[in-house]
Amino acid sequence: MPRRLAALLLALLLAAPVAAQEAPWPNRPITILGGFPNGSGVDIYARKLAEPLTRALSQPVVVDNRTGAGGNIASDYVAKARPDGYLFLLGTAGTHAINASLYRNLPFDPMRDVTHVALLGDVPNVLLVNPEKRPQYKTCQDVIAAARARPGVLNYASTGNGASTHLAGAQFAAALGIELTHVPYRGQPGAMQALLSGDVDLFFNQSGPSIGPVRQGQLLALGVSLAQPVPALPGVPTMAQACNLPGFESSTWYGLFAPPGLPAPILARFNAEVAKILAQPDFRAWLVDNQGIAPPADTSPEAFRRVHAADLARWAEIVKKSGASVD
Repeated sequence: MPRRLAALLLALLLAAPVAAQEAPWPNRPITILGGFPNGSGVDIYARKLAEPLTRALSQPVVVDNRTGAGGNIASDYVAKARPDGYLFLLGTAGTHAINASLYRNLPFDPMRDVTHVALLGDVPNVLLVNPEKRPQYKTCQDVIAAARARPGVLNYASTGNGASTHLAGAQFAAALGIELTHVPYRGQPGAMQALLSGDVDLFFNQSGPSIGPVRQGQLLALGVSLAQPVPALPGVPTMAQACNLPGFESSTWYGLFAPPGLPAPILARFNAEVAKILAQPDFRAWLVDNQGIAPPADTSPEAFRRVHAADLARWAEIVKKSGASVD
């Protein structure tokens, strides 16, 4: 082989890795990981967000779920992943604030081992009963009276130990001085099926997966856990009103995280695209009217970090007062 041709081939081979490294982001599919099963509120939001992100970034944005341990498996995986811009996590106040107080030995630091990408919204819980299986519970006061008459007999489903649906029930019981039995399931679909089949009495479920069954008359919503009523559930009072619990709130947030050390240009681009999507009227209408989620006033990484830091302290106090624990 002529010396000049050999030198040219060698130069091309040496340059190939550099060219690959310098290819503009994104140049391959992006994954949004979730810690809860298909059909959960997290999964529903992630899939809805993935559609416009795919168009905006000109690359497929796919959703994958690694379930278990109250979302800790997915959270730990992302905490230890490469910060290359191809893996994100749709986390919650449950996975990154509540779990810090419920689990003694988390395998990751919920504040340090993340890049805060974007705050996605505030998600209320809804106190649900099955009107066919439990017709005696028409109001929150009916539930309270039954719980006081039979301590520990009434039970409530949750989407898993440590989930916000678990802690909402524990917070509710502690605020009233009543005893409820917690029955954890592995995700929202299993807990919802338990309520529909009459295996459990109550379910403090997140708003998104609750709205459809309530509108269809399968379930009755006795109260929402925000300070203000939820437009997607007209006529449903706040739990503060319905249960005579002034100031009672038990909501969670959704947010996008990335592995720690995500490059600033990728962070800025991804946050900007998410902010544009959340500002679209159709998307906001889906959030408010279809999912009962309050859109964030500020989607920036800085605002997300402030909310997260405040919630770590807030939930630590709630967990302590409620006595909730993970078996």
